Amino acid sequence: MTTLLLSARPSEDNQTLWRAAIKSGWHVERVRGLDVPVDLDLKAGIALYVEAIYAPIIAEKLQLTLLEPASDWLVHLPEKYRLRNIQLNTFGTARLCEKPTFIKPPNDKSFQAKVYASGRDLPADFEDTMPVLLAEPVKFEVEYRCFVMDRTVQAMSPYLRNGRLSKLDNYQAPESEVRDARRFAEQLLSNPDVSLPEAVVLDVGLIKDCGWAVVEANAAWGSGIYGCDPVKVLGVMQRAVKPATLG
Repeated sequence: MTTLLLSARPSEDNQTLWRAAIKSGWHVERVRGLDVPVDLDLKAGIALYVEAIYAPIIAEKLQLTLLEPASDWLVHLPEKYRLRNIQLNTFGTARLCEKPTFIKPPNDKSFQAKVYASGRDLPADFEDTMPVLLAEPVKFEVEYRCFVMDRTVQAMSPYLRNGRLSKLDNYQAPESEVRDARRFAEQLLSNPDVSLPEAVVLDVGLIKDCGWAVVEANAAWGSGIYGCDPVKVLGVMQRAVKPATLG
């Protein structure tokens, strides 16, 4: 029986995934900090959904590998898929920015990702060597989350529309827009020149006066699920965790 290791921190996503796991006949264990339940049947399969700060340490304890996109994945994505200038640099360099720049951590939420008027507005308590993504500011009119496995969209949901959470509209979206978002994601996923983990979260959005583009890619084991089908999300999360010996 597959086990879902779920953070003890209460959240709507936690409860949704817990119910989906029970519905799917899975076993659920709560993880408190770094305390991992004993006697887990790793051979039966593990899915992980815990805080990003704990996930790598828990995975190491269990001799598991967590799949996630490379920190420079967005930088090396062909321009036709991102439609804006993006570079991977350091926090020290970002502090020298003199014009508005979208600045974010590559693969976590250690500080707020947003457009900073200048590098002087960045938080002070980070090392200058820390990697960050610097991007040309653009306006996404709508953004979609796609849970992807084997380069196929398994579940998809809008999550932000004109800066407003789609949850407030119960994740409603025009059918034509949903088709366009899926079509764009599928075009990217069918391109063999685009490297991706076999299980990943891909965010795509519509840039005002420009077209559909990739927002970012993230680890499936740590991403919000929004209005995505939680049962299908669980399948992607399970694939995103592998025995360390398999890489």
